[in-house]
Amino acid sequence: MSGTHGTETTAGPVLGDTPPEATSATGEAGDNAAGIAAVGRVARELMPETGVIADPTQLRTYECDGLAHYRVTPALVVLPETTEQLAAVVKACSEHGVPFVARGSGTGLSGGALPRADGVLLVTSRMRTIREVRRADQRAIVDPGVINLDVTRAATPEGYYYAPDPSSQQICSIGGNLAENSGGAHCLKYGFTSNHVLGTELITPQGDVVQLGGLAPDAPGYDLLGTVVGSEGTLGIATTATVRLVRLPEEVRTLLVGFHTTDDAGAATSAIISAGVLPAAIEMMDALAIEAAEAAVHCNYPAGAGAVLVIELDGAAAEVEHEYALVERFCQENGSFELRLATDATERALIWRGRKSAFAAVGRISPDYIVQDGVIPRTALPEVLRAIAELSESSGVRVANVFHAGDGNLHPLVLFDGEKEGATEAAEKVSGAILDLCITHGGAITGEHGVGVDKAAYMPKMFTDDDLDTMQLVRCAFDPGNISNPGKVFPTPRLCGEVPGKRKKAHPLVEAGLADAF
Repeated sequence: MSGTHGTETTAGPVLGDTPPEATSATGEAGDNAAGIAAVGRVARELMPETGVIADPTQLRTYECDGLAHYRVTPALVVLPETTEQLAAVVKACSEHGVPFVARGSGTGLSGGALPRADGVLLVTSRMRTIREVRRADQRAIVDPGVINLDVTRAATPEGYYYAPDPSSQQICSIGGNLAENSGGAHCLKYGFTSNHVLGTELITPQGDVVQLGGLAPDAPGYDLLGTVVGSEGTLGIATTATVRLVRLPEEVRTLLVGFHTTDDAGAATSAIISAGVLPAAIEMMDALAIEAAEAAVHCNYPAGAGAVLVIELDGAAAEVEHEYALVERFCQENGSFELRLATDATERALIWRGRKSAFAAVGRISPDYIVQDGVIPRTALPEVLRAIAELSESSGVRVANVFHAGDGNLHPLVLFDGEKEGATEAAEKVSGAILDLCITHGGAITGEHGVGVDKAAYMPKMFTDDDLDTMQLVRCAFDPGNISNPGKVFPTPRLCGEVPGKRKKAHPLVEAGLADAF
């Protein structure tokens, strides 16, 4: 079984037998061996033996993130335990021109933590101290390797929790969440990671340690913190995060609602939100996704449902009671045939178990699959879902739909068997067509998984050359040496000294055979 992303024209490592080390996005093994050796010496002076990995067999443990279809063996892996150790290694990388990639738990789904064959992988999983939980300030200060759910566990005794909740929250880390601006089921009401990070200690690509933001909101000056959150490790590495804590609600109600079609479920979603009700979450799964979840975790969703909604309401008891009555009415008016209300924490967890297991669950019904991530306006859901169904029917490629219905963040799962001739290519074509649908309907190529190497080739479909030039000038301001997670996000890298604007001939890196143009 494998979970993959990508498109036929991805800027990342090439699918199939071509070794990813041979691509411009990931460097050439053996390049700058002297620089790698120098960085290794610095790391070994600062860390115990287990903190520096150079053995080829052990290095393969780190050859991919959650996007397992792309694999690159790093030249060196370093596992620092302190900010000082990490800053010293980054400084050595800068001095010796060695590219580096930061990695947390490795759960990312866009190849954002794909290593460089000519670089160092900096793994922050040992930096996992929760430094403070400040109840009076509704803040926590945590290291980048702290697991997302552990922040909530630490804050719960104080009456608070951390709202962003990716499906991988039991294993994903805060540093990775910050880099990708991760969302989750409850981002409909509470927002993404960027809405909950108030400050970060950042190691710049030159190895300097700087503080952006802090305990107080709205620091004066340019929003450098907002620039760093979601920058996918291309502007530096966060070594602490000051996060906002949310008060535990007085009441929570979790509903599971069965519908005959996704159109009916989508109509109910629009009716709920247009009436002014803002649930903590509205999640949708179609029949194929339900089939997979049943096979994997036996979640006992409504039999015969063409779609289900998982709806969660939270807040003051009186408010939740009023919203529940409205949600129940709108679901019934739009064709629901079964509505279940969780009566305790166990039932609530079972309802969520089916949804949160959905990505992995499709492995029960398909040997291979592509996890896609796109965003559309919520009102476009019926039209786009019908278009995806038509793509599936015309191509013969099955697509299971799991998504955040409340905000239009789609996660189509394109199923295929890579052992069958032409199956991978057909699945990639459908996956790419889904991203095209998102763009043409006013949406975006990613909602929360990031661009990474996976979707870099699609950036020119969303942005003009001037847009991309401006973004890369920002990157160059932080990282003029282009060593911080290079080869990610942008399809063609910018030389930081070159003048913006239209080019009359091929990009210098393209001419040198070091980059591809799309």
